[in-house]
Amino acid sequence: MVTIKTLNEARIRLQNKLHVTPMLSSKTLDYDTNANIFIKSEHLQKTGSFKIRGATNRVTIAKNSGATNLLAASSGNHGQAVAFIARELGLSATIIIPENANPAKEAAIRNYGSQIIHYGTTSKERIEHAQELQEQLNAVIIPPYDDVDVMAGQGTIGLEILSQIHKPDIIVIPIGGGGLISGIATAIKTINPEIKVIGVEPIEANGTYLSRKNGERVYISASASIADGLRSATPGELTFPLIEKYVNDIVLVTEEEIREAFTFYMSRMKQVVEPSGAVTLAALLAGKIPHEDNSKIVIVASGGNVDTAEIAQFLT
Repeated sequence: MVTIKTLNEARIRLQNKLHVTPMLSSKTLDYDTNANIFIKSEHLQKTGSFKIRGATNRVTIAKNSGATNLLAASSGNHGQAVAFIARELGLSATIIIPENANPAKEAAIRNYGSQIIHYGTTSKERIEHAQELQEQLNAVIIPPYDDVDVMAGQGTIGLEILSQIHKPDIIVIPIGGGGLISGIATAIKTINPEIKVIGVEPIEANGTYLSRKNGERVYISASASIADGLRSATPGELTFPLIEKYVNDIVLVTEEEIREAFTFYMSRMKQVVEPSGAVTLAALLAGKIPHEDNSKIVIVASGGNVDTAEIAQFLT
């Protein structure tokens, strides 16, 4: 499983290859919430999302083991990350994306030089198709979230947060398949168990919330949420136990609340944070993150890959 040892090894692999993303702040947010809000700006990371962390860690290990061809299933951001790092390391890659993929994310994958296959609309369909093609393509699969090395890469965000903010009280993290929150939560809770970790999902894509409620992984049908990066059908086999162990609570946000957060980022902070990355701010603005006055709250803005033609529909 993910440990402090694997997290530190991942941090070393990523060193000088990726950005240490800055913490952004807003006096308006601080005033409105009566707290100290810090935004971990992974939307400013290379390839526009946190996914490059896990991909870089996993692909580097794969190359060192002799891999020359990669295969990934993705809603977009993971595909971009694998395509980017494959090009950087001189490997070939094929990315399976949904039939209704985000055009901007698809274009980025092509620009990084990877082949694209459109298949299905759910993460389950894409992952299963990757497994079917693996032998045919003689490729190493780079999972989007359910992989120890991927989770460790994402967990380096947790190590960075603790190096940037002294004793945060609450850390709020988006949930898709669970790779991001399981990695960060492992880092945070191992170092300081007193820090609360809260996950956020759209009501329209609440697979992890329902799984936790039922005490086991459940599958949801295809989602149409504007938070396209969080439409996972179910949490991962590896990620779900870590979420159960380390995450204090999971809250849900509406599509309108996500739009309000997206609009705040654009209009008040001049930041482009995709709907999937804006769910944490959505939960905060909607009063769904209970906290004491003057608490230090870190919200993770996980990505910023938006098709400019779609921006209008995300604004309130």
